[in-house]
Amino acid sequence: MEEFKRQKRELLYKGAIIDVYRDYVETPAGTTAEWDFIGHRGAGAVVPVMHDRKILMVRQWRNALDRYTLEVPAGGLYSVQETTRECAKRELEEETGYKSNSLEYLISIRTAVAFCNEKIDIYVATDLEPSVQNLDADEFIRVEEHSIEELKEMIYAGTIQDSKTISALLAYDCKYNR
Repeated sequence: MEEFKRQKRELLYKGAIIDVYRDYVETPAGTTAEWDFIGHRGAGAVVPVMHDRKILMVRQWRNALDRYTLEVPAGGLYSVQETTRECAKRELEEETGYKSNSLEYLISIRTAVAFCNEKIDIYVATDLEPSVQNLDADEFIRVEEHSIEELKEMIYAGTIQDSKTISALLAYDCKYNR
């Protein structure tokens, strides 16, 4: 493969969740390309499976889409020291009001490889125990229970469009329901 060489990365915006950069990259042809790059610390997500095999989902407002979405619980890493497993466990309890000490790694995804380095590690949580929902001040989440069959129907109907949720649910179905 031909070699690309980053010449410079310029910070344009430093945010709470993302940092936006302009990259200057030398191409194999010797020209310089300017590419946008979004830096992200990473995230953890979880497929919470109840004893009756129903899956806990969170319905929350997403400003970027200007609507509510149905998703698996997830959140960004608080620091580079936090593991994605710790993050997934924390988000499970904060968003759903359930906790679990039984988290099994399922899959890792990269959300938008053309311009962002975000990586989300996804886990399956079983042996759920009731706890206390602890939402951020700007979070308004409704917890719902659905069967995997209902969720797959929502994916194929276009009701669920979130990439981490689609990846999580289809990977879970493939690994645990075949």
